[in-house]
Amino acid sequence: MAEVIAELKNVNIYQSNTLILGNVNVTLNKAEFVYLVGKTGTGKSSLLKTLYGDLPLKEGEGTVVGFNLREMNWKKVPYLRRNLGVIFQDFQLLTDRNVSDNLKFVLKATGWKHEKLMNEKISDVLDKVGLKSKGFKMPFEMSGGEQQRVDIARALLNSPKLILADEPTGNLDPETADEIMQLLFQISKDYGTTVIMATHDYRVVSKFPAKMLRTERGRVIDNATISIG
Repeated sequence: MAEVIAELKNVNIYQSNTLILGNVNVTLNKAEFVYLVGKTGTGKSSLLKTLYGDLPLKEGEGTVVGFNLREMNWKKVPYLRRNLGVIFQDFQLLTDRNVSDNLKFVLKATGWKHEKLMNEKISDVLDKVGLKSKGFKMPFEMSGGEQQRVDIARALLNSPKLILADEPTGNLDPETADEIMQLLFQISKDYGTTVIMATHDYRVVSKFPAKMLRTERGRVIDNATISIG
């Protein structure tokens, strides 16, 4: 039987007091790659925020990498996030330090203390994303695709079981987007990492097919299909 990495059962997701998604039932299994599609404003980001503890779960049941979302509080959220990798559309790299120091900042923030181990880990994740020799570079010296690779390297630092990617190809040209997709699929396959990726990019979805969830009219539709227009 597949190992369940994240599961939501009969969940209602709210922003403030407004119901965004109702009766959500989602299961993410180990090493699964899942697209989250849907029009802007239909709740994709709200679903991701629920999974990484940014929106509190008030109704229904939810577990993510062994953590009960109903029991989350500000003290427990950092421990949940140490087991997750989050990839953003706009990279969110610290502009005042080089790539290696960006990654070291995250390691220190998540409890790493040993300098040699931190340096080894940084070298390892940069190698995985094809940037082994670029640790000295500043973010502004890098292309969009390279910055997105740094963002993926950052998401891999704590060997997460689950990666949440929010529009990771949104700011990239098609060729670079394809390279990033190949990298994400490779990571999922090689390391048994579950990836859920919110996207508007149906060109990518059609070129790299995988399981799909769709948000529409306040619901999440499992095993969704889309017509590529």
